[in-house]
Amino acid sequence: FAGYLSQVLKNYTDHACDGEYVSLRCPHRTTISIQSSFYGRIVPSHQLCPSRYPHSYATLIKEDVACSVGTSLQKMLDECQDRRSCQFLVNSRLFGTDPCPGTGKYLLVWYKCRPNEYKSKVACEDDKLRLSCKKSMVIAIYSAIFGRTQGGSLECPYQNLGMPMIECQSATALQLMIKRCHGKRRCSIYASTYEFGDPCYPGIQKHLNVIYTCDNTPLLLPVDETQPPALSSSMEPVGVGTEMALLSNILAAYAFIT
Repeated sequence: FAGYLSQVLKNYTDHACDGEYVSLRCPHRTTISIQSSFYGRIVPSHQLCPSRYPHSYATLIKEDVACSVGTSLQKMLDECQDRRSCQFLVNSRLFGTDPCPGTGKYLLVWYKCRPNEYKSKVACEDDKLRLSCKKSMVIAIYSAIFGRTQGGSLECPYQNLGMPMIECQSATALQLMIKRCHGKRRCSIYASTYEFGDPCYPGIQKHLNVIYTCDNTPLLLPVDETQPPALSSSMEPVGVGTEMALLSNILAAYAFIT
C-alpha cells in the first residue's frame, strides 16, 4: 500500500520528442488525471531533443525557442484523461497547424494518478473540516486546495464585495493535510489562515477542498512530497536525473505562466 500511495500522491512528468511515442500509465485502481501539457520548443535542442537534421543543414535554419501550440492540453485530455494507460506517436499533425516548421519540437506532460473511488469534502473559511473512514480503514489524502478557485464553491458562495474573481491557492495545503490526516481513521482541521496562511489579498473569502480515499490497509509509510516527480517503466519513484529535473522545472514554469 505504501508503494501504491506514493504513486497516487506524486506528480509525474513525461516527455517525448517528435517521432517518439509518449506513454502514460497509472497503477491498479487509479486513472490518469492530466494536470498540464506543452508542445513546442522553449529550450535549445542541445538541452532537450536534439535536431534530427544533419548539423550542416541545421545551422542554416535558426531554431525557434519561443514555439508552442495552445491545443496540447486539450489533446492530452482527449487521448489520456480517465484512462489507466495511453500511448501515441508525437508529431505536429496531432496538434493542428505547425507553429514553427523546421524546428524539432517535443511534448511535455504533467499528470497524477487519481483513485477510481474517492471522496470530496469542502469547508468554508474558519469552519472545521472533518474527515473519517469506517473501522479498520484509514485516510489517504489525494489533493487539497485552500484559497479561492476560479469556479468558486457551491458550498461556500462568495459575497460580491466588488473584487475581481482572482484565483489564489496555498502552496502548502496538500503537505499540511497529509501531515495532519494521512494514515488516520479520522481527523479534523480548521479552514483558516492560521493553519494554511493567507494566499489571497486581504478580504477575499476562501475555502478548503480536500479529496481523499479510505483504504483498509493499516500500514502506512511516510511519503516524501518534497522530492521532484519522476517516472520509470515500472511506475516506481526513482532518482531524478538532470534531464528529468530540467523537464519538471520547464513544465512547472510554463504551467505557472499560462
